[in-house]
Amino acid sequence: MNLVWAILITTAVTAVAIACMLLVRRRAPEGSYFQDGDRAAGVFGVLATGYAVFAGFVIFLAFTTYDQSRNGAETEALLVTQQFETAQFLPVAVRQRLSGELVCYTRTVVHQEWPRMETGTAGDTLNPWAVALFRTLKIADPKSAPEQAAYSKWLDQTSDREEARRDRIHGAANVIPDSLWLVLLLSAGVIFVFMLFFADSAEGVFTQAMLIGSVAAVVTVTLLVIKALDAPYQAGLGQLQPAAMERALVVLEEEREVVGGETPLPCNASGESSG
Repeated sequence: MNLVWAILITTAVTAVAIACMLLVRRRAPEGSYFQDGDRAAGVFGVLATGYAVFAGFVIFLAFTTYDQSRNGAETEALLVTQQFETAQFLPVAVRQRLSGELVCYTRTVVHQEWPRMETGTAGDTLNPWAVALFRTLKIADPKSAPEQAAYSKWLDQTSDREEARRDRIHGAANVIPDSLWLVLLLSAGVIFVFMLFFADSAEGVFTQAMLIGSVAAVVTVTLLVIKALDAPYQAGLGQLQPAAMERALVVLEEEREVVGGETPLPCNASGESSG
């Protein structure tokens, strides 16, 4: 979520909470609506603790997915560069072709897949260059010991790359179910209503505003943090960027020059097939 929007939402919710408290305070008896303030404080402590524990569990769940997506993106980028190096030991008939398709794979991730993840439309679509890599590898006929070793290593790296890609895409779909969001919002509403019963006409306006405003602000910020972690690719604070894959793309371009890759790439700058 954008920082400006986060501040505006927190400010708006806090202002509404304070306005409601001051409105209720006008008709509230001295000492609040509770006859036994200590008992009410104890009940509020139970509500607040329960909400904090539940919110902490949800934050842990969301952050785990966030971290998994970040690690998946970095691992996938590393494996692409490693596969490029492995390809140089494969038979000459497929070496240049595999190298070029790896570059196209990287370009597709950066310029096509990442924007779709930002909008939440990545789905379960395959990277078309992963299919092209598979087809090219099928025609490879490794004969020498180095070629056979590279062939076996390539297969292992492909499996690892696909697993890393799965971890990256997993975060594009919100992992927190609607039932948890319902419980979070319901709990926040209960705490808000309960706080209104602490309205006390004998206390000052500033004290009453601080009483409910601080609670409203903390609860709102907590919900916004959960929302941000649940959507790691959406624009705003904490958004995951394709930095690792962009670095990999630079490395691949440099390595192509080193190994003398003169064969034209089968894709354009955005990874779309040029055939």
